[in-house]
Amino acid sequence: MATRNLGGFLVLILAIAICEAASVFQPISDSHRSAGSELFTANDGSFGSLEEAYEALRSFEILGIDKKSDIRTATCQSVVDKLGSSSSAPKDLFYALKVNSILKCKVNDKIFEGIAARLKAIANTASSLLDFYHSIGSLVLIKDQSSEVDVLLADAGGIFHSIKSLSQSDGRWRFSSDNPESSTYAAGLALEALSGVVSLASSEIDQSKIGTLKSDILKLFDSVEKYDDGAMYFDEKVVDLRERQSPLSTTASVVRGLTAFAAVTSGNIKVPGDKILGLAKFFLGIGIPGNAKDFFNQVDSLASLESNKVAIPLILSLPATVLSLTKKDRLQVKVNTVLGSSAPPLTVKLVRALSSGSKVASTIESQELKFDRESESHFLDVPKSVDVGNYIFVFEVVLHDSEDEKVYATGGSTQVQIFVTGVIKIENAEIVVLDSDVGSIETQKKLDLAGENSLALSANHLQKLRLSFQLTTPFGNAFKPHQVFLKLRHETKVEHIFVVGKSGKKFEIILDFLGLVEKFYYLSGSYDIQLTVGDAVMENSFFRAIGYIDLDLPEAPEKASRPPTPAIDPYSKYGPKAEISHIFRVPEKRPSQELSLIFLGLVFLPLIGFLVGLLRLGVNLKNFPTSALPATFGILFHVGIAAVLLLYVLFWLKLDLFTTLKWVGLLGVFLLFVGHRILSHQASTSAKLKSA
Repeated sequence: MATRNLGGFLVLILAIAICEAASVFQPISDSHRSAGSELFTANDGSFGSLEEAYEALRSFEILGIDKKSDIRTATCQSVVDKLGSSSSAPKDLFYALKVNSILKCKVNDKIFEGIAARLKAIANTASSLLDFYHSIGSLVLIKDQSSEVDVLLADAGGIFHSIKSLSQSDGRWRFSSDNPESSTYAAGLALEALSGVVSLASSEIDQSKIGTLKSDILKLFDSVEKYDDGAMYFDEKVVDLRERQSPLSTTASVVRGLTAFAAVTSGNIKVPGDKILGLAKFFLGIGIPGNAKDFFNQVDSLASLESNKVAIPLILSLPATVLSLTKKDRLQVKVNTVLGSSAPPLTVKLVRALSSGSKVASTIESQELKFDRESESHFLDVPKSVDVGNYIFVFEVVLHDSEDEKVYATGGSTQVQIFVTGVIKIENAEIVVLDSDVGSIETQKKLDLAGENSLALSANHLQKLRLSFQLTTPFGNAFKPHQVFLKLRHETKVEHIFVVGKSGKKFEIILDFLGLVEKFYYLSGSYDIQLTVGDAVMENSFFRAIGYIDLDLPEAPEKASRPPTPAIDPYSKYGPKAEISHIFRVPEKRPSQELSLIFLGLVFLPLIGFLVGLLRLGVNLKNFPTSALPATFGILFHVGIAAVLLLYVLFWLKLDLFTTLKWVGLLGVFLLFVGHRILSHQASTSAKLKSA
């Protein structure tokens, strides 16, 4: 069991070491498309609400999944009903128009005119941020869907001021004037609403107000939080909100608001490009969310970042962070947008590569990767200066066109942890039994740790065991793995594990059995010898049996500690079970066959007497019916009685009680039916004769 546990522990350590290093962000891929199809599932062609329908349709649109035809009929009917109802709330109208912007349902312009008039009235009298958000957002959607409807705001400046009055000095916003709590999530909604006011204004908004709002955005970004891998996000700092938003939904709200406001205003919003890139890394770093709402927030936010006027983030990704010297792998780097689109002309440079053992000296200095147009990837052959080990590669993305630097955010340098693996040479391996007094060699054996070994050694408590070997990389450098263990396993399954240390250029361990007799519980006998050498970058890590050593240890004193009880292998319960032997009762003595036959004859005597009596008395068949149908029931009645008698015989010979009762029940129903018919006929015939 311990052998299995040690091997599993080694594999687990190697896997964790690689997974922890894989802080590489990847753009949206086919795995997201597959997950989106599974998360958004319509029941009978419709979703639970129009909000859910919009989130599904928008996600499908971004990911390029064609499912509109599956849900168009039922969803469009819901859209028309909601837009045609005078009692629909602003939120319901908002999501109905959102869905209609994708499905293009057949909606009459008169319906749009009626809705627009209602929404304008709400926007002019609203006092809460959500009312502003839904009413103004709906008007913007009507503007995009119908050019014949007047949606312009006559008092756009006043509405802008009303929304702006809910802002706070730190860039956050309140949901209403009655609620003193400010929210980062609300800031994103406010920015979206204000962008709608700007696009719907009948006259230009005062630019000083726009400038003030841009300053508020910069203050809001001062509160952005950051992970060690460069990902950035927004989080709510209040706890009194009825529905506290998660960091994902809060960050998504800010991104939608920022990109929407930047799209309708002139000039730049001076948010640093590294913060925009950090937000993109946050959305990509969470992987694939497990629920539909989070999934929508992720892909919709990434779509907003894909094409925005602030800065379009470019993601540097590596298809593989493990390079094998044995396979002569090449370093491959890709640079794409968050949704996987091609990047503008650029160059990827490997600025430096730092080994895990040295944070100062660089193994590689400023190498430019070659671009392959067919695969749209940048490649670099691993230099010979890079040996087996763990490295930090520092990349830099340089755009060719200076104008692209105003559009795209590359984030400066990017650090990626790289594992360079290879086959480690194992040399000068030997195991020696030493005399404890003078240190002379009594037994010396060479080992082939790359192959199989089956050594047989013997020693007593006055001797020592020495194991030594050397590990070198493919380039001849000394190699120190993460795990080097020597295990001795007694025939009673008691195990002892020792860490093999490094001495100079070789690994060596000396076991002095005189000092280990108590640890070995004075157990003499055969000990299996096993060696484990493993590392995340060592392609030929191994867990190998070397042989065994027969130890002769002194007798245990009375107060010596006893060996622990061997642990029970949990997998043993799945093995073969012990054979169960049943002892049956000795059968009772039975009578002889002749006596049994005589008894059987006596049993049949009454039946024989009955038949003889019938013959002596004569069988009366005069009353047997002559008509076809009564005669048929009469015959079936007698056949049924014969069948019951036959069933009794079968019960005596072979049938069990339950089977017999089942058939008796079926025959009883049959006899009840045919007997009733024949007896009714007989009674009717007898009554006619008497009346005659």
